[in-house]
Amino acid sequence: MARVTYLERRGATYYARLDVPLDLVSHYGTTTRKKSLRTKDENEAKKRLWPVIESWRAEFDEVRARREITADDSGLAVWQHYEKTIERYDRKQQSMPTRAQTEAELRRLYDLIDRGKITGDNPYAMINAYVDYELMLRARDDDANLRSRRLTALKAAVGSGDIRLVEPAVGSFLKQNNLLVEPDSDQYRDLCASMARAEIEGLQRTLEHDKGDFSGAPKDPIVKPVSRPVHEAAPPGETIMELFESYARENPNQIKQDTLAQARRDVGLFVEYVGSTFPAHRIDKKAAREWKALLLQYPVKATETKAFQGMTIMQIVEHNKTIKKPVISSTTVNRYLSGFSAFCTWMTNHGYLNQNPASDMFLKKSKDKTTKPFTVEEMNALFRSPFFTGCQSHEAPRFWSKSGNMQIRDHRYWVPLVMLFSGARPGEVAQLAIDDVRQEHGHWIMHITTEGDGDKSVKTDGSMRVVPIHPELVQLGFLRYQAEMKQGGEMRLFPSAGRNERGQMIADFSRDFPRYLTKIGLKEGRGLSLYSFRHGAADALRRAGYLDEQFGFILGHTAGTMTQRYGTLPQGMLDQRVELINSIAYPGLTLDHLRTEIGAG
Repeated sequence: MARVTYLERRGATYYARLDVPLDLVSHYGTTTRKKSLRTKDENEAKKRLWPVIESWRAEFDEVRARREITADDSGLAVWQHYEKTIERYDRKQQSMPTRAQTEAELRRLYDLIDRGKITGDNPYAMINAYVDYELMLRARDDDANLRSRRLTALKAAVGSGDIRLVEPAVGSFLKQNNLLVEPDSDQYRDLCASMARAEIEGLQRTLEHDKGDFSGAPKDPIVKPVSRPVHEAAPPGETIMELFESYARENPNQIKQDTLAQARRDVGLFVEYVGSTFPAHRIDKKAAREWKALLLQYPVKATETKAFQGMTIMQIVEHNKTIKKPVISSTTVNRYLSGFSAFCTWMTNHGYLNQNPASDMFLKKSKDKTTKPFTVEEMNALFRSPFFTGCQSHEAPRFWSKSGNMQIRDHRYWVPLVMLFSGARPGEVAQLAIDDVRQEHGHWIMHITTEGDGDKSVKTDGSMRVVPIHPELVQLGFLRYQAEMKQGGEMRLFPSAGRNERGQMIADFSRDFPRYLTKIGLKEGRGLSLYSFRHGAADALRRAGYLDEQFGFILGHTAGTMTQRYGTLPQGMLDQRVELINSIAYPGLTLDHLRTEIGAG
């Protein structure tokens, strides 16, 4: 997964950073937008980051949407301003005091006089008491006078070329319709004059209505009905990314925050294609299909590549036809589609969509295995290499392949061996607690679980399981290592194994180990990795005569149960598992040089 490229640290404070699209650089006069997130905490910065990024993207879309004004736009502006002038009059008339309200106010004044609340001894009180009544009596006349004065002023302004009276209305129309018109241009002054003439016509209608005449129509030829389809935009609070945040808060599938953050970025790439104001209900198969077509041509680490700086997804794909960077794999395309599809399912369940447009969009996986198991010859070469027998430095991976007297005996040493003789995943081994390795019914076991202290996790509930310790691991000194850690007061079996910022266990070692294989000549291209040990264990169980469905639970391929959760198994069930694990063998593999605890346990 690509790192967060929109986050920048300056001193101790984190900033949001986004490249200005190339086609908008001249508009903004800069190539980069930056904003302080006002926090020194990286996790908090990530939470605050995406609303800022999405607001910038929405702004970019708005700027891109602006266009030159046309004759149709001017006609629409004139007619709408004429109609709004009359609509304002109508609303004002509806709020005017009625005859009944005026008479009620007069009776209230008489009542105050009768009760001695208002007397001739205090003329100021008498005047103040009559103010509201007088205003009610004069309301219609005052409003008519204001409109007459506005009408006179507008006629004079049109004649003199003064545009100030109508500029607020002109500015509002231009902004609402994303129109590019320079304030000092002839187009702008013409639009101001036209809208002033529209208001003149509208005010004349209102004065006619005052007299009961509703038969009037515009006499100015430029004031005539005009209609134009309005481009649909998502209503406030219901843009795609705003809905995603609702989905993220609900997190219906209870996925990890790291996976959720990745989905946010993936959906953000879809929004980059369709636009930030694209209505959610218009996401259909066509939109998903076109986005998928772009993903199939999308370069690896595009957001981190300088050649694509400031480009949209479509511009990136087009530019890559020239520079020919490698594109993302079908697995990565499916990962984009997976996060997007889960979000679309949520939108379907909540009524924003009728169906999931991303369903059946996934690419078929290749039948060829990406990861292959080690051959016995490769394992013999690996376990006699400096990493396992002694290297120049246990810290710097570049020295692992050079012979020396430094012994690596932490999780990096034990994880491959435990995987080889158990089929466990690397993260499952690396996170083991001291008490997860214990005796049950006379057998030593590993309890792979989320239970206990620390930030432990498993792939699925079915991944929680009891796995017996293979006799070869005992002879290699695994139990002695566990005892030493326990005597040292450690709570975790491998205290130096940690998670990265995305929650992945021993991510650095998982990355460095294949590089080591390449350095010692065992690996060329894809195929061998830490998971090769897991695949090797599965093949060993098959060689022993077991079917996949007979040993799947040992590898964590089954539904979760309470028994697996708490690690308590009857004697018979545990004996069956011991038989399975003990059948894992690699004829021709020699580990005598690594054995330190023969017969222990």
